Amino acid sequence: MISLTRPDVVLRGEEAGAGPTVLLLHAGGERRRVWRPVIEVLVGAGFRCVAFDQRGHGDSGGSLRTLAHCAADVAAMLRAEPPGCVVVGASLGGLAAIAALADPEVRARVTGLVLVDVVPDPEPGGVRTFLAAAGLPETHAEIIEDVLAQGPRLRQVTAALDLPVLLVRGDRGSPVTDADADRLRRLVPHAAVTRVRGAGHLVARDQPVALAAAITEWRADERDEPGDRRAVPGPAAGR
Repeated sequence: MISLTRPDVVLRGEEAGAGPTVLLLHAGGERRRVWRPVIEVLVGAGFRCVAFDQRGHGDSGGSLRTLAHCAADVAAMLRAEPPGCVVVGASLGGLAAIAALADPEVRARVTGLVLVDVVPDPEPGGVRTFLAAAGLPETHAEIIEDVLAQGPRLRQVTAALDLPVLLVRGDRGSPVTDADADRLRRLVPHAAVTRVRGAGHLVARDQPVALAAAITEWRADERDEPGDRRAVPGPAAGR
């Protein structure tokens, strides 16, 4: 186990492998262990992986209240690593990553951003409907509303990114719509977009091997012309 001491909290995490570093940021309500099957594939492909429990989750302390706190944690994680990290953020993790990249010093340490079933400006009504259907506890209302209020700022940060960006969409059960993906591509014309068949919103949980494959393929092909890629089949694709 590794740890990162912040002014108000200690974050606990783990690392594995050797090679270029991939920082994995889980979704709200998850824990770092959700990444373990993904890490196994990435390590086998020659990457070093680092994953922390976000504040208020798992073995990390603190409470989850604002996106700014999460973003500051991500910035600290990146400053603790050698330059050249690829950041993979699922849902809340992706939004925290975008917010952290608002700092030019942090952005200079990153060589790629993977957004897992999240866009910088999710439609508030759709998000609330999705989360209500998922039975998210009302105790998370504060962070949800804070995140939804950040849409305009996160759009601005994302539009200024000059690094490779990949959106990995879930399939059925994902709150990310075609309109969301199209909006991201207008905002970041060089962004690549792919969809993992058989995965819902929590792609790392539903189809971890396919998610890892999408990341490794993107890293191998990132010099190609960006745009849509084929849907990545998971085990449920043929059902």
